[in-house]
Amino acid sequence: MQWRSIVVGLVVLRLSLSCVLWLAFGLGPSVSWGFNFHLGFSLHKLDLLFREERGTDPRGSSWSQRIHGQRYEETASTCAKVEEESLKRSYLSFFDGNKDEYVRRYRTFPDTLKAKMKDMAKEMFYFGYDNYMKYAFPEDELNPIDCEGRGPDVLNPSNININDVLGNYSLTLIDTLDTLLVLGNVTEFQRAVKLVIDTVSFDKDSTVQVFEANIRILGGLISSHILLTDPKHPFGKVGFEGYDNELLHLAHDLAVRLLPAFENTSTGIPYPRVNLKTGVPPDSINETCTAGAGSLLVEFGILSRLIGDSTFEWVARRAVRALWSLRSNETGLLGNVVNIQTGQWVGKQSGLGAGMDSFYEYLLKSYILFGEKEDYKMFQAAYESIQNHMRRGRESCNEGEGDPPLYVNVNMFSGEIMNTWIDSLQAFFPGLQVLNGDVDNAICLHAFYYAIWKRFGALPERYNWQLQAPDVLFYPLRPELVESTYLLYQATKNPFYLHVGMDILQSLEKNAKVRCGYATLHHVVDKSKEDRMESFFLSETCKYLYLLFDEDNPLHKSDNKYIFTTEGHVVPIDKLFREKQWNDLFPCEEGVLTESEPNNRLSNISNCNRISEEQRYSLPLKSAYMRQIDHMVGLY
Repeated sequence: MQWRSIVVGLVVLRLSLSCVLWLAFGLGPSVSWGFNFHLGFSLHKLDLLFREERGTDPRGSSWSQRIHGQRYEETASTCAKVEEESLKRSYLSFFDGNKDEYVRRYRTFPDTLKAKMKDMAKEMFYFGYDNYMKYAFPEDELNPIDCEGRGPDVLNPSNININDVLGNYSLTLIDTLDTLLVLGNVTEFQRAVKLVIDTVSFDKDSTVQVFEANIRILGGLISSHILLTDPKHPFGKVGFEGYDNELLHLAHDLAVRLLPAFENTSTGIPYPRVNLKTGVPPDSINETCTAGAGSLLVEFGILSRLIGDSTFEWVARRAVRALWSLRSNETGLLGNVVNIQTGQWVGKQSGLGAGMDSFYEYLLKSYILFGEKEDYKMFQAAYESIQNHMRRGRESCNEGEGDPPLYVNVNMFSGEIMNTWIDSLQAFFPGLQVLNGDVDNAICLHAFYYAIWKRFGALPERYNWQLQAPDVLFYPLRPELVESTYLLYQATKNPFYLHVGMDILQSLEKNAKVRCGYATLHHVVDKSKEDRMESFFLSETCKYLYLLFDEDNPLHKSDNKYIFTTEGHVVPIDKLFREKQWNDLFPCEEGVLTESEPNNRLSNISNCNRISEEQRYSLPLKSAYMRQIDHMVGLY
């Protein structure tokens, strides 16, 4: 009996110590004292109390404590080897409470609810689309609050927030064409195509951003042309009598008008803007962002292969290679803003969000589409540099201690953290990781963005992970989190992601719906609105939401494989795009990567065998880690 008394005494002592630590270090409800961020004991300090002292990881497992380089001395344990596993469990136990709450909420998603969400996504799309056609067409966008159309700001040419995107060419209709097919509306798709053919011209005195015109207009025209003429007919016979490749001709005309951006540049990196009538404006700046200059290859490459003219792919690929040649020799990273004449980096921040995002995306997607070995080699090298220098947090998403994985903004030359914010565009990256087969990292990063969404009912344009507060408060109905949610569901089939989609759908319906559409949130906290509905809301956000809940969509059932451009346009992975009517564009040129071709061909790989049974049939991320992430964004 004496040994039992000793055991009971030790248990009581351990529980008492835990309670003291809990109360002393503030692991209960967060206290803010009126500030817009939570003040409380750092979870990472508590982690250190229970960890064995070990070697320092140069990236560190605790990103929230490393912005100023400070570290905390770890307390060595005299029984470390014996207690290592129990101490890990002790750390995680602080997040293990009420774990059944997560299981109960996310483990199932009934078919009836899935059908309801599918209908809700379709109704959301048509509410925006029908009102655009009623109140705004042929203008570029809909002002959903005033029920009016919006075109370029001709009175203020310096208003690039509007004029970079709107070119007086019925932007929303062109950007949305293939979404009509995804929703199964062949009749409206055919009517919309005829409207574009009859009313759209690019002979306009409009100065637009090359990147935006490429991904929204050129991509929309090319995608719709391919689907119209696809002999496999994934959406049924959508072609109509009299169609004579007019969409392809329009795409060619637009691309020719964008070509002056590539002229008179010392590096081959294009100017950021062109006038569709006159070419590069005389007062054009010599600086452009990496994503803007390096994300033209998919659309330009497809166009070249459709019409048999290498010019477009050549200039786009030359720009990518020029940017790649300017990466840091130390880190392998690129900056976010470059001078197109000198090749000097004006912006030395390297990250995954604005100014950088689609550059990485198109390295991988260009390889998937065209099969060019160089594209994948560049992507592999870039991804390795990202993992080595931007990724912070614990080594494994679903195992171990420390902060959850997060990708931070760093100096391209040193890899040191430059600031403590991430932006909403970075939420695309889990989807790209899925395409690359790195589903484990995708799960964790997606969970972090989803936690931010749960807190605000939207994604602030910039979120400060150290202050647990938005830095830039607006949300223009961006699709990136929905896109990653859709791709993770396709990879895992885990019902958790259906719940995420439902949360997003219901938040948009509650917070963004107005009289004639869905409006940009000016402030994610007070939910005030701006009178603008960007074209990507219909082209991407609604499309991905619908596809998430539509298991039987032709895109999912077709024998052919499809990929989405960075604007969400549907493109088949077809051998046609792996054939060229010209010789190599850059044969044996200095600087070409020469590693042997990777054995794995991404377009034919299924990620299903990369997913553990636990991640497929239970929560993709353990309850303790979900609760940890929720706590770290201020939900608890």
